[in-house]
Amino acid sequence: MSIRRRKHWGWGFEDQQPTPTQVRGSVAALGAQLGMALTDVEDPVALEAVELAPPRISAPSWLSDISACDVHARASHALGKSYSDVVRGFRGRFDHPPDFVVRPREESDVERVLEWCSAERVAAIPFGGGTSVVGGVSPDIGPDYNGVVSIDLGALDRVLEVDATSRAARIQAGALGPSLESQLGEDGLTLRHFPQSFEYSTLGGWIATRAAGHFATVWTHIEDLLESVRAITPAGVWESRRLPGSGAGVSPDRMLAGSEGILGLITEAWVRVQPRPSHRASTGVRFDSFSAGVECVRALSQSGLHPSNCRLLDAGEAGLTMAGDGSQAVLVLGFESTDHPVQDAMARALVICAAHGGAVSDGGEKPGADAVSSWRGAFLGAPYLRDVLVAVGVLGDTFETAITWERFPAFHERVIAATEEAVREVCGGEGRVFCRFTHVYPDGPAPYFTVLAPARRGEEVEQWSQIKRAASEAIIAGGGTITHHHAVGRDHRPWYDRQRPEPFAAALRGAKAAVDPAGIMNPGVLIDRLP
Repeated sequence: MSIRRRKHWGWGFEDQQPTPTQVRGSVAALGAQLGMALTDVEDPVALEAVELAPPRISAPSWLSDISACDVHARASHALGKSYSDVVRGFRGRFDHPPDFVVRPREESDVERVLEWCSAERVAAIPFGGGTSVVGGVSPDIGPDYNGVVSIDLGALDRVLEVDATSRAARIQAGALGPSLESQLGEDGLTLRHFPQSFEYSTLGGWIATRAAGHFATVWTHIEDLLESVRAITPAGVWESRRLPGSGAGVSPDRMLAGSEGILGLITEAWVRVQPRPSHRASTGVRFDSFSAGVECVRALSQSGLHPSNCRLLDAGEAGLTMAGDGSQAVLVLGFESTDHPVQDAMARALVICAAHGGAVSDGGEKPGADAVSSWRGAFLGAPYLRDVLVAVGVLGDTFETAITWERFPAFHERVIAATEEAVREVCGGEGRVFCRFTHVYPDGPAPYFTVLAPARRGEEVEQWSQIKRAASEAIIAGGGTITHHHAVGRDHRPWYDRQRPEPFAAALRGAKAAVDPAGIMNPGVLIDRLP
């Protein structure tokens, strides 16, 4: 019986990769949609042709039944899913593969592995779904270790307990989004956390990276849904008391949220769940200018209506995703509830939109529906499309940040200008930069920028690095955060080092030294360990 495997270099499963004939057949239509001349199509390097550096260490015999060192296991755990990762994998370049992969079946396996890694000075890289777009799971650890092991939590994937009275569930950290929702669905419940990577990312990964779901307001980051987190550290078990809230000192849960594996390996969590929503309404609203849409979204975010979806797309992004014709900005607006109808909230929101010049998009019997469905389809398909873009020679990447409302206009202008200039210098005149809001708060938005440009074969990573650097410099100089929901990893380290307060960095190094004395947990991410 054949086993369905994830692609070793890109998004999804091996059987989801379009054939070379299918990719070539899509070039004309794709080029027209992107506004670029696409001709040359390249094929990915097959797994059979991939050559990896030999392992520096081998798994001890007592780990043999839960470890693997075959080419697919090592290659598929060598990279995340950033644009540069996908390009490298597409070309068969796996410069820093783990020496082997461990797949624990229970917590005691995790404890044994971390004990062995500490004793043997072997770096341990926690691996959930491998969807990091910032170098968070790459075993690029430098020469100070005897080896590196990737710890894949995919076997710890069960909903262990449901508390229907308090609406909470205890779930293992390796549960992928669809499996988690399917298990909760047996009780009519949902976690209501749907990041774009939902299909292939895990609960533990969401917590470790402070992931945000696609709901635009109120409970959007995963820490908003946490009751308690349990992690295994080299120094012992880290588990908080399960409570609806607490003022008892620094929160153990908040400290693990965003820790990116440097303090320990998250194994399970109690999370807040709810019944599946039974009332929904959504529509698309057009604006003649992006700035008018911005002012409308600010009013919506401060109205107390709390829409579930409030995605503002600039004209270029709307045209690209076919949510509009490319001449107007589009707001994808939605409400949902588990308890009551949402038509009144939608009606009030549309009054606010009209006051700012917004008009509901045409959509037959359900005005605005076409814009919503087109955007949703493009949103869910974007990770798959990026693999195709690499094959046809298009540099496609995204970056996100957050800023307060009063600074946004100047900030937006600065980041767009810096990124567009870098694209022109690096890629020529055909490149395009778009902006949308992924999340909005009463005090500011989370802008999300998309870059599409012609790539030079063999130089894509260098081109990406220059554009990434220019955009990141503009974000930090403008007062924004280097990341809103994609985490820090290795790619954002230079700018995160400038964003965080130095006394905090010192405190974090001290905390890491206390729970990870040998410094084996995901070296190079967030901070450098104490000497």
